[in-house]
Amino acid sequence: MSSQTKLEKEAMHVLKLTSRTFYIPIKLLNSTLKKTVGSAYLCMRAIDEIEDHEQLDAEVKQRLLMGTSKLLKTDFDANAYEELIRPYQSLLPEVTRRLGDWLEFCPSEIVGKVKESTSEMAEGMAKWVQKDWVVNTKEDLDEYTYYVAGLVGVMLSDIWNWYDGTETDRELAIGYGRGLQAVNILRNKDEDAERGVRFFPDGWTRDDMFAYADNNLNKADQYLKQIETKNITLFCKIPLALAHRTLKALKSGREKMSRQEVESTVNQIIND
Repeated sequence: MSSQTKLEKEAMHVLKLTSRTFYIPIKLLNSTLKKTVGSAYLCMRAIDEIEDHEQLDAEVKQRLLMGTSKLLKTDFDANAYEELIRPYQSLLPEVTRRLGDWLEFCPSEIVGKVKESTSEMAEGMAKWVQKDWVVNTKEDLDEYTYYVAGLVGVMLSDIWNWYDGTETDRELAIGYGRGLQAVNILRNKDEDAERGVRFFPDGWTRDDMFAYADNNLNKADQYLKQIETKNITLFCKIPLALAHRTLKALKSGREKMSRQEVESTVNQIIND
């Protein structure tokens, strides 16, 4: 087995362990896109695990995120990255420890864009760690959801454009990411409250957050209409359909969709 084949196998394995929502649609992509989107997702997940880590203190998170962001603005020195995370090696998950591998796995023609978006995300996350994730206004919410999710939409759009010239509107791409994140915020509200975090702006009710999610998912629907490549459309449709249906479940007072509902939603899209 070649080293690239081995790396691809390992990347898909780590992807399966880290994301239920994106593993299925990434697996359905053709070889080039699977490799590109898979590595890009793993890069962003690597830094996300630092931001969300329960055992690292804020100062350490900021240092790791800013240090990673800086390395991503250069050729990315894997040894320097290993040096940066070494003191926390035993605490960090595999997806974070192997950031250098995910960059190596990414096609060289697009890796620059992936590094650029991941670097911006890491910097934004460091900023929000410093702010202790305190959201007071809608502008705060927009900024936070841009860094942790809107940037995913931007990066995906860069990948589609590189792959076959697909043109999409940047604001709609950000809306795609924001919409998915807003649904996560609603779904994880109690869990977040337990750790002392609240992403609802001052005075906002659940209905206000439902409206915010709806508005951004509408942008995501428009984003999808701009894509004509079938394989890319299939990829984008799955997380979006799951977000729409999760939102519907939450509005009706349920905590989430059942596993059966998730499977039938995915199968319906695949067989359409």
